[in-house]
Amino acid sequence: MSKIKLSELNGIDGYLGSAMVDMESGMLMAGDGSAVDMEIAAAGNSQVLKAKMKVANSLKLDDRVEDILITLGKQYHLIRPLESNQSIFLYLVLDKSKSNLALARHYLKSFEKQLDFS
Repeated sequence: MSKIKLSELNGIDGYLGSAMVDMESGMLMAGDGSAVDMEIAAAGNSQVLKAKMKVANSLKLDDRVEDILITLGKQYHLIRPLESNQSIFLYLVLDKSKSNLALARHYLKSFEKQLDFS
């Protein structure tokens, strides 16, 4: 697997930090920025994503989670499972006053396509 360069995401307006996380273990695979403690965020957001997937399965939605947005007073937290591997997700922290959420979601989706896990 090539080195994951999350620092490439810091071009997103309002960027504060990002992570790549193994949902099953809650372990941080890569992290960038100092907005929050990424180790704690990785573990906690793994539980958020697992809970949402469990609810979607219980409701028999026959769909997948594309992303989860958590809106705080000053920040957006975006959780996006990889299309290529739903047990790994990208986590992005943005300054709410400086970011464009639609562009950030688009950038995150494009970034995933650049990842090489071979």
